Amino acid sequence: MIDFETFLTALYVFVEDFCKSRWAPERSRGAPAGLTRSEVVTLAIAGQWECFGSERGFYRYAQRHLRGAFPRLPDRSQFNRLIRLAQDDIAASFRCLAEVLREPADLFEALDGTAAPTRDAKRRGLGWLPGLADIGWSNRLGWFEGFHLLLAVGPAGVVTGFGFAPASAKDQPMAETFFAARHRADARLPTVGLSADVPYVTDKGFEGEDWHAHWREDYGAEVITPPKRNSRKPWSRAWRRWLAGIRQVVETVNGSLHHMFRLDREQPHELGGFAARITAKMALHNFCIWLNRKLGRPSLAFVELISW
Repeated sequence: MIDFETFLTALYVFVEDFCKSRWAPERSRGAPAGLTRSEVVTLAIAGQWECFGSERGFYRYAQRHLRGAFPRLPDRSQFNRLIRLAQDDIAASFRCLAEVLREPADLFEALDGTAAPTRDAKRRGLGWLPGLADIGWSNRLGWFEGFHLLLAVGPAGVVTGFGFAPASAKDQPMAETFFAARHRADARLPTVGLSADVPYVTDKGFEGEDWHAHWREDYGAEVITPPKRNSRKPWSRAWRRWLAGIRQVVETVNGSLHHMFRLDREQPHELGGFAARITAKMALHNFCIWLNRKLGRPSLAFVELISW
């Protein structure tokens, strides 16, 4: 285990050494901020741990314990504004981590969707994100209000790309946008990551022979999905168990995002802040894998990484 200050130092050094060169040139936005871009990105990523409870909880912790490392920490409203403005830098840092951790020997990527609730679905009124977040179904939560998050995960648990849409969005249309953005490197969707030269393994939400043929021919994306039970070409039980076994890694990643990095506790007031925090969670997940490898620990052993 390491203490949180050591973790924060390692994260800051990684951001400075590996990620900073990938950021777009900084444009003047009025008076200079109290924090550097590297400090903002570092704090945005580190603040996603579940133990802080919320952005407000992390800011209180930073005020009490991190003033020595960040003496120019601004007031909370300006700090939140700096994180929203740093969204592109956080996304570039996530891509950097995904590329550093990607292994040429990886044989597949698991593609899966998960719920990102933002509000109790039973509450009245439109909420903070009308027209953006909506009602969808999750096998884990039932009906929920929020967003549908699509993840691509390597065999070791590295998140190689992600995107999100309203909760009602279906898996196939989201995968269509995801594969297209990877194939053509769409700057409007910077977090989808690089195109994969390996098959994508998915669940039945991505089924459809026409979809698969289209993705293969137009985007070079080979998708492996178990057929329906009543299919003319059903899989054996052994094949289904094999696919479920190699897809288990994405379930583990989803569990970490929900329970260790507060994905289940997001209550955004505007889309930019939500996007910045989701991207910071993915970057934190990947950085923990990088640090565990440096420390000779299992990649996904996050629980005992830091001695709180």
